[in-house]
Amino acid sequence: MDITENTLCDAFQRNFFCCRQIGSLPWKDLAQQLMQQPSLILNILEKTVNHPLCRTYPPSLQYRRLFLLELIKKHESTEAEPHDGLYNALAEVLNTEQTTKCYKSYFLPSGGTVTLCESTAIISEGTTGLVTWEAGIFLAEWAIENVDLFRNRTVLELGSGIGLTGLVICKSCFPKKYMFSDCHQKVLSKLRENIHLNGFVLSDEDDYTKKPERVKDSDTVQMSVLELDWESITEQQLSHIDADVIIAADVVYDPDVIPSFSNILCKLLLCKKVQKPLHIFVASTVRNSETYKLFQTKLDEAGLKWQIVAYHKKNIFVYDANCTIQILQV
Repeated sequence: MDITENTLCDAFQRNFFCCRQIGSLPWKDLAQQLMQQPSLILNILEKTVNHPLCRTYPPSLQYRRLFLLELIKKHESTEAEPHDGLYNALAEVLNTEQTTKCYKSYFLPSGGTVTLCESTAIISEGTTGLVTWEAGIFLAEWAIENVDLFRNRTVLELGSGIGLTGLVICKSCFPKKYMFSDCHQKVLSKLRENIHLNGFVLSDEDDYTKKPERVKDSDTVQMSVLELDWESITEQQLSHIDADVIIAADVVYDPDVIPSFSNILCKLLLCKKVQKPLHIFVASTVRNSETYKLFQTKLDEAGLKWQIVAYHKKNIFVYDANCTIQILQV
């Protein structure tokens, strides 16, 4: 294949594995290329549904079905000979039992991947933390372009959800320690599952007063999962964390959460060691301008200075480019 075909196959692969909406995939580009290269369909099939990663960690059953139906439609539109591989793949999907569990995989510039087990529902078991949100992907992408902010640092992530941002940073940015945190038990359970899924080993402790166990599969990163309730945690308890960098993504979408999030930032700043600067970065998808303005107002009222961080230059992951995402440095 020439470079254009390679690029198109790569685009389909990245979109497929992170389960972007079927209609947003580059079908028009594919239709144009198929006139000269009908075999391109089979190359895409091998890089998606038939790829070993899909065999081990498949996207949802419904997603694979819709993807294959669209791929078959495009193939048939060329009036090329039917290809058994396409129909065999569809038959296999149709004969697979439906589950509520699915996987999304993100390809790193290093050549590795981060794979996450997610719920197929946006709100599941009373929480929105069991799926990956756009701001978390955006923050992960930004971190890759700003490796020096994380290299050999101790990082605390507030509201880690199921772990995408942290896992990307741990695989790409070489922190010394990384502390995932959340308050919902179902989210913490899924978070631990995803950390293990990506080849890391955690201790059974999630007590923030103890040092995290070193990860077996890494010579440099130590990981822990902490249960942090922003409402009840004290400065004394937070003083054991001693982070250099604090990050959070998509945690201020609800006005009711904003005061407690602002308060925990204040507590973390108050308990930091004098000789040690603390860097705080908060990524947010601006869904409601009033809610986002409230967050900025609460930071002002707490005496916390903030500024908008410059956007990164290169898109590494696939996400909705039409949504407004900002990163604030506090």
